[in-house]
Amino acid sequence: MVLLIVLADVTIYRGHGYAGVAALLLGVPILFLFGYPKPRPRRGFWIVGAMLWLLAARLIWLGEPWGVATGLALIPALALAVSGRVPDVMDSATMAVQSPFAGIHGLVEYIVAVATVRGSKPGRRWLSVLMPLAALCVFGGIFILANPDVVRWVERWANHVARTIEEFVRAFAPDPFEVAFWIVVGVVSIGLLRPLMRRSLMSMGFFGQLAFANPAARRGLQSGVGQPERSPLYPALRNTLGAVIVLFAVYLCFEYVTLWFREFSEGFYYGGYAHEGAAWLTVVLALATGVLSAIFRGPVLRDPRTPRLRRLAWFWSAENLLLALAVYNRLFIYIKFNGMTRMRTVALFGISVVVVGFLLVVLKIIHQRGFRWLVRSQLWALAVTVFLYCLTPVDAIVHGYNARRIVAGDLPPAVQITVHPINAEGILALRPLVDADNEIIREGVRAMLAQRAIKLGVPEEPRPRESSMARGWPKRWTAFQFSDRVLADALREMRPKWEAYVAQPDRQEALARFSEYAYQWY
Repeated sequence: MVLLIVLADVTIYRGHGYAGVAALLLGVPILFLFGYPKPRPRRGFWIVGAMLWLLAARLIWLGEPWGVATGLALIPALALAVSGRVPDVMDSATMAVQSPFAGIHGLVEYIVAVATVRGSKPGRRWLSVLMPLAALCVFGGIFILANPDVVRWVERWANHVARTIEEFVRAFAPDPFEVAFWIVVGVVSIGLLRPLMRRSLMSMGFFGQLAFANPAARRGLQSGVGQPERSPLYPALRNTLGAVIVLFAVYLCFEYVTLWFREFSEGFYYGGYAHEGAAWLTVVLALATGVLSAIFRGPVLRDPRTPRLRRLAWFWSAENLLLALAVYNRLFIYIKFNGMTRMRTVALFGISVVVVGFLLVVLKIIHQRGFRWLVRSQLWALAVTVFLYCLTPVDAIVHGYNARRIVAGDLPPAVQITVHPINAEGILALRPLVDADNEIIREGVRAMLAQRAIKLGVPEEPRPRESSMARGWPKRWTAFQFSDRVLADALREMRPKWEAYVAQPDRQEALARFSEYAYQWY
């Protein structure tokens, strides 16, 4: 607990950037492994630990707020996994919620245990240490006073130590808020290492009933053991599947006729069809996932006519996959219109996780899995998607794509460079545009590079090395970003390209011209 408090204090409270958070994520798996009473690290622990370390590497390269949030969300999952349990998403969330209460409970138990510890007269044990120490101090002090040169040396040494302690206290003395931060971290750490909840949330109460918590009941359902029973809902479910199959078939014909393999006219409503329309079709896919899951559960699975229902479900599933392709197509229409953005990348990830969720429902039907399996699997799919997005160099992909389009003579993606914030990876991807044929784009990008160079403090000559005190330890190392260093080196090499825009009036004029010119494709 003490080590976790120190690590959190240095990397978060006294830290000033993403490298500090990365150090926290690197240290937590090691401390959890040695801090849990009887650790049983299985596959889940090593997977979550590897995810934390990958995320830490990403934060050291280039940090983003959602990367920090994802890393903090993985810590309760790690605490769950170190005990040998499967780190379900819902159980990990419950672990996080219960940690303050479990921490207070664990702290009280520890204090009581220390107060009632058994031992034979502990005062005498301390005397065996204090008495020799006192004798050494008394006699050693007299010996020192007997030698003036030694006295002067001790005075100089004592003054140096006093000044060092004074500087340390002045620099690192905690304020009340830091002490409160220590208490919070300590309590949460105890709660994660000594949790109150020992069972999975999905195996208890309402969730357990939905999940067929009784293994024998689920095995009987899967193997078909039990009395076949004709469900009164079968005709309604069969007719529902038939109706949506016809509806989807008609719509898919319309979709493929109107939006595939055609050139779009000047006034085509890209925002409505490719942006809002893709979102609505994604909602349709998510709704179809829920409907298909709701149909194949309960008494329906014991109905002897279920194989016919499954054939209809496979047909509708194929239509849903074709609909997913239509959603991807709409997004790529929008991307082809005026380039890539972060939000379009998020949309691609979102559609993909919806498709994965639908495929999980199909697997549920094939293997006759319970509701618990479906919820766990879909939450895992969502969590893994968020984690993969955090690791993805989004701006490098987005603006690398936009830069290639512009260099090839397709200029509309230039608008995405002017209207959205760009991180260091994105700026590095814009380097081919410093020699673009279009003068306004070329000079605008050069002005952007000059602006970023000024922000990074790119010097004309390398700066002299500074002492650790001058650098403001630990502020400097906790704010380190490797991508900024790579970008600074690249900007130094390209200095002749952007040097003309170091002066603010020229830089602002070039940026304004670029923004006004590119806005025609917004």
